[in-house]
Amino acid sequence: MRDAAINLRALPEQRDLIDHAASLLGKNRSDFMLEAACDKAQAVVLDQVFFQLDDDRFRQFTALLDAPPCANPGLERLMAVTAPWDDKDEPA
Repeated sequence: MRDAAINLRALPEQRDLIDHAASLLGKNRSDFMLEAACDKAQAVVLDQVFFQLDDDRFRQFTALLDAPPCANPGLERLMAVTAPWDDKDEPA
């Protein structure tokens, strides 16, 4: 159950646009706005290139970066496939 309120003021045109988009997806205004806001918030957080770590967490982070990659059979199969544009048998 959601129990944290978020209140907004919008122009009538903005509300109508949001309502229209929500109805196209079969959602109500609150669900549509919450999903849209969370999508945007997640994108902003993921786009951050600067982050700060204490010494211990920085050592853990660099150890993970320096560790050899784990075996990934799916990725190995994918990388073994020749891309259609790299096919050497086709005339140029």
